[in-house]
Amino acid sequence: MSLPANLEKPLRIPPWLRIRLPGNEQFASTAGLMDDLRLNTVCQSAKCPNKWECFSRNVATFLIMGSVCSRNCAFCNITPGRPTPLEDDEPARVAEGARRLGLTHVVITSVTRDDLPDGGATHFAATIRAVRSTLPGCTVEVLIPDFQGDEAALDTIFAARPDVLNHNLETVPALYPAIRPQADYRQSLRLLERSKGMAPDIPTKSGIMVGLGETDAQILPVLDDLAAAGCDIVTIGQYMRPTRQHPPVDRYVEPAVFDSYADQGRQRGIRHVFSAPLVRSSYNAAQFVGSVGS
Repeated sequence: MSLPANLEKPLRIPPWLRIRLPGNEQFASTAGLMDDLRLNTVCQSAKCPNKWECFSRNVATFLIMGSVCSRNCAFCNITPGRPTPLEDDEPARVAEGARRLGLTHVVITSVTRDDLPDGGATHFAATIRAVRSTLPGCTVEVLIPDFQGDEAALDTIFAARPDVLNHNLETVPALYPAIRPQADYRQSLRLLERSKGMAPDIPTKSGIMVGLGETDAQILPVLDDLAAAGCDIVTIGQYMRPTRQHPPVDRYVEPAVFDSYADQGRQRGIRHVFSAPLVRSSYNAAQFVGSVGS
């Protein structure tokens, strides 16, 4: 039996996904700053295609609690394995990195830490507070793991009052066993629902990727679920294979189809849907949060 065509030969990257790599001084400066402060970024660890643009604008998304994840999602380039101990000074280093970059909107995410009793929620909260103390006028967005459904961990996050609470669904439910085997779609939805119930004034955000093997028909119920959960902001972007060890791209979705996803989301009552091939959860996040009140 022959393999599907997309497994025999990788799909050719279409023109709208070809990225021009900038080579300005700001890129090197941002990368150097991360090294100097011993900080991880999801831009580097996840091999984000927008890293070149963001670093060249002195923008980065901080990845806290180490660079090794306790889970092994098929799409992700972050190293799975046994995580390292938490570093007590990391919140202060993140705050200093944000200050040196001159950020007005700080995005903080993490590896998943199922090895910790609270999943790292206390460390998240400490980082939010450190950034606020150092940059009182900035807004703070957190992209959190599911904390294995622990409501007390979510309480800890909201006690620190982030400006945006983000938790990604990543893909459609049917693909969870293959793509996110250690996660649970319904548990992630409940997290978003609880977040809106606990702090109605704090915008909630979620995102999915396309090109992992889903169909357009499978995306629409996800938008239904996010609308029912009261999600304020949804991001939809193209999955891009980080390495040959990751699942191949099943399809490259054309920009016009991304526009149709946005229309479908807005028709369902989602206030803001940012849908385009290179959209990622934290890409231009300051612009996204600025639109929530509009």
